[in-house]
Order: sequence, then structure tokens, then C-alpha cells
Amino acid sequence: MGNLLERIHSPRDIKGLDKEELAALCEEMRSAIIETVSHNGGHLASNLGVVELTVALGLAFEPPQDTIVWDVGHQSYPYKLLTGRYPQFSTIRQEGGLAGYPCREEGVYDLFSSGHSSTSISAALGVSEANRLQGKVGHVVAVIGDGALTGGLAYEGLNNAGRLHRNFIVILNDNTMSISKNVGSIARYLTYMRAKPGYIKAKNNLESSFRRLPLLGRSLSALLRHIKARVKKVFYNPTIFDDLGFSYYGPFDGHNIKELTEALESAKLLNKPVLLHVRTYKGKGYQYAEQDPGMYHGLSGFDVDTGETGAKLQSFSDVFGEALCKMAEHDTRLCAITAAMQDGTGLNRFREHFRSRFFDVGISEGHAVTFAGGLAAGGMLPVFAVYSSFLQRSYDQLIHDVSLQEFKILLAIDRAGVVGEDGKTHQGVFDAAYLRTIPHVTLYSPAYFEEMRVQLSFLAQKGQRICAIRYPRGRELYRPSWFQDTAEPYSVYGERDASICIITYGRLFSFAAESMESLGRQGIPVKLLKLNRIIPLAPQAAEHACACCQVFFFEEGVRSGGIGEHFGCLLQEKGFTGRYSLRAIEDPYIPHAPMFRSLESLGLNTQGITACILEGYSKEKGADPPEKKT
Repeated sequence: MGNLLERIHSPRDIKGLDKEELAALCEEMRSAIIETVSHNGGHLASNLGVVELTVALGLAFEPPQDTIVWDVGHQSYPYKLLTGRYPQFSTIRQEGGLAGYPCREEGVYDLFSSGHSSTSISAALGVSEANRLQGKVGHVVAVIGDGALTGGLAYEGLNNAGRLHRNFIVILNDNTMSISKNVGSIARYLTYMRAKPGYIKAKNNLESSFRRLPLLGRSLSALLRHIKARVKKVFYNPTIFDDLGFSYYGPFDGHNIKELTEALESAKLLNKPVLLHVRTYKGKGYQYAEQDPGMYHGLSGFDVDTGETGAKLQSFSDVFGEALCKMAEHDTRLCAITAAMQDGTGLNRFREHFRSRFFDVGISEGHAVTFAGGLAAGGMLPVFAVYSSFLQRSYDQLIHDVSLQEFKILLAIDRAGVVGEDGKTHQGVFDAAYLRTIPHVTLYSPAYFEEMRVQLSFLAQKGQRICAIRYPRGRELYRPSWFQDTAEPYSVYGERDASICIITYGRLFSFAAESMESLGRQGIPVKLLKLNRIIPLAPQAAEHACACCQVFFFEEGVRSGGIGEHFGCLLQEKGFTGRYSLRAIEDPYIPHAPMFRSLESLGLNTQGITACILEGYSKEKGADPPEKKT
């Protein structure tokens, strides 16, 4: 058959393929996904599970005239392959390449970018309404994973969409849990018959005929619908989706293209909201991912033949999990909360050892914060471990349900700062800026593992109200021999009487330390001020900086409203007359690229910090900076 993928430039190109060719295409798609993720990293098991579903969508619909919104976006790799992006697929998650999620910048097939969960139904409903208002034709489909359906936003969308009186399709990709109960043979038969296009066409024609009858037509049609609903309740257990206004069909075999295509064709005929329940298997077609879909959900790379992922370096997430377990041994009030990110946030051990105090609330960050507030109100000490970009979804709850009521909770903010290949939707660059606007917040930002342990313990024991600690993805970087772990608000290193002061916090301290040592070798004395506690800032820290002629602040976070801007205000209040330079992130929507590459492009690595200071030093002196000593 040759390479079928090379001949696929749009979903329209698969409509003429026979059964054997479609099966071969699915195998090619799986091979392409496995090979690419093995080199580039990314999401594997979830994408392997939706290959046949994606092909069926391409057979039943006409994208881009028909809109398909994916949720969560990490199951969209097969869709990229069927929509003309196969030639670029090997670049996925690489700098300048395809994104690992649906991305509007990649063309007309991705109408809605999706990196966070539970958004598809609301977004697709908006597209559907826009089509109606503008007189556009085309079906709108939301594909949502069962994990994403744990998010409250999904139910808000379902509740709103259930009121429609026209076609709107939601596909529930169920790959881990059974949502509907196993039912009897009559119900299975009814499900099978109700999803046949012939049945739906006959039913529509019959109802249309009744409505055209004079005088009694509409009343008779309504009576028959009422009788049908009562009979359906006898033989078929109604679901929550039925109660929300959807016609529920399923579950269907998510790896049977013929069955899926027929079900999708049937769904198009319904002049009302419809939900198709599809069962798939994560990791389908790759034995290692089938055996352990959790491990092969998201990877940085692996050996295709052996499935080995290589040695895993200790990360901040790992150290956090270990530290929390030790703390929980001595404090029975301590509870751990995750929003479906147990593995990613390092809470596996806590779940094993303190099962009764571990809570996975699903993909519902807003609920997690309010739930934490409830635990605190009841006398417990809740710790919510969450990725920085996901915490954004809890802003109102932090204000209303925790800060306002002066509860003490602890936020462990993982993936703070630049995250690398996950790209724009996952960059953790907003947390410090928006947490600074919330009253009663204490936020620490460690640079090293041991420092994190010290500060975490301090917050648990002595912190008040909302306590938070933010740390980056991955491992710790260069740690100078002279560094001291502390929970003090700030630390001062280098030449105390130097005219140049570098200020930073978190991971950037490693680069700043290397820069200070490099500048020292060039005969340029520098004072290095490390902010350990970045909210609230200690006024004394600003006093240390006031004594210098030039102050350089480097921040791995947004400039607008960030810590650097606030520090500049403190300097001004204290009468600082020197030169203040702030380098932070101007455009927070940073494209996907390796983390070190992104920091380099932002001028926030060792070389960028050094170059910035040398330029400022040169302007101050009115001469070229001294040559680097060898």
C-alpha cells in the first residue's frame, strides 16, 4: 500500500480508503506517534488510544467546515496527522515546530487552542452559536476525555448546551473509568438500534409527518415523544446526560472504525444535543504503554524496542513529595490534595503512606482550593500541589474561599517559570504577579532542594493564612559552595560594598551566582541579593540595594505586576537615586522550546545576565568594560 500518510493532506483524503487501507493507516499513525514521541517526548498513551476515533471523525465529518474541538489537547496528535501536518510531525514540541496541543497558529483545522482541561464543550458551544448567528453551515463536535469530564467547567458547558434545539455533538472518550452502568440485553439492543442511521431517519420522518397533520398533529407528536420517554425509562437507564438535555448513545467500541463512523453519522441526523460515549484503551498498539498507560502518559523520550525511559534525575517534585511525607509523620493535621496530577507533583509516596489524608479531586483546581478551605475550617492543614499554570484557574477561590476567611492552606506551586516543550499554555510565569494581588499571601521561591525543604517546613510550622512555595520543573542547577539554605526573607552574598547589585529569586539565582563569579574574575565587584520570600517583600532588602549605584533585577516571571516592578517601587519609596534595570518576561506566551533555550532567548541565563550587567557597567563608566581575564 506504500506510505498512506504521505498521501493524506486533509481528512477528505481518507474517505475513499477501504477497510484494509484504513487499518493500515491506523498502524502508520501509531508508528509515527511512537517514533516521534520516543525522540521528542510528549504524550503517548492518550494519543495511541484515539487513532481509530480520529479516523472515524475524518470519515463522518468535513473539517474545517465542520469544527472539532479536542479536550484535553494532548490527545490531538492523530488529528494533526490527518490534517496535513504529517510532513512537520517529527518537529512536534521542538523549537519552531508543531505544538504538542491544538494550536490556532497551525491552521484552519485548530479553531480553538487547548492546553488546559475541560474547555471543549464551552468552546464548541460558542462556535456553534457563532455559526448560527452568521448563517454558517457545519457540524460542531467537542471531543472530551473522561478525565476532563471531572472538571466543573465541562458540566457548566453541558448544562448550557442541553438547552439547544439543534444538532450539537459531544464525544466522551472514556479510557479509564465506566461512567454508565452495565445494562441488560434489551437496553444494549435499544442502544444499538437507536444509533442506526436508518432508525433515526425513519423516526425523524414519522415525527415530521405527524406534525404536518392538521389540528392534532403537533399534540399527537408531543404525546408520542412523552410515551417514548416513559417506555425508555422502563427498559433503558437514563444517564446524567439525558437529564441535562442530551440524547445519550453508547458505549461504543472506540477501536471499531465502522461502528464509530455509523454512530457519528447517526449523531449528525439528530436535531438536538447528542452525547456519544466511546470506550478506548490508552496506549493501544504499543505493549509497554498498554501495560502501564500512566507511566507512558507523558514522557521525555524512550527506547521504542525496550520501552525503557532512561534514568530519571531527582526533581523538585520528587523532593517535595519526600519532604511532605516526613512532615506528615509528625503532623497528623497535614493533608495532600492534587487535581489529577498525583504523578506529576510527586505525591505517589504520600498516597501510599497516608491514604486517608490524600485527596485526588480530579481536574478541578477551583474546587481543590475551596475544598482546602473547608479542610482548614475543620482544623486540618491542607497542602494543594498544583502546576503553576493550572493554579490560575483558582484565582477567585483563593480570594473568596481562603484569603477572605483567613484560613491557612499551603500551595505547592510546581512547574513555576519557563517549562520548555509544553509551550505557551503551560508556562508558569503568572503566579507571583497574581498572588501578589491577594491579601494575606506568603510566597517563597527556593533555588535548591534543601532550601525547599527548609522553607516548606517553616511555612507549615510558622506560616499564616495562604502560604505558598514555588519551584521549577526538573532538577536543581549550579549551587555555589558558599550558599546557605534559609527561610529568612532574603540573603546577601558577594561584595557587600559593591556599587553593583544583582537581585533575583528562584532558579535564576544559579545563573546570577555564576554571573557574579564571572564578573568578579573580570575585576567587577558585585553584590548578590537573593529574595527567598518574594511575597511580601522585606523592606530591609530594598535598603541593602539602595546603597548601590546600579541595581539589576532578573525575574523568571511576567514583568507587568511582577516582583521586580514592586521592588522598584520600594526602592523609589526609600529614595534610591541610582539606576534600576529590570529584565523580566515581556511577552508571557513563550513558544515551546527546550527550557534552557527559552531562558537564553529571554536573556535570563548566565550569559544574558552577565551581558546585561556589562552593558550597564560600560554606560556608567563611559568606557568599554574591562577585557575578560584568562
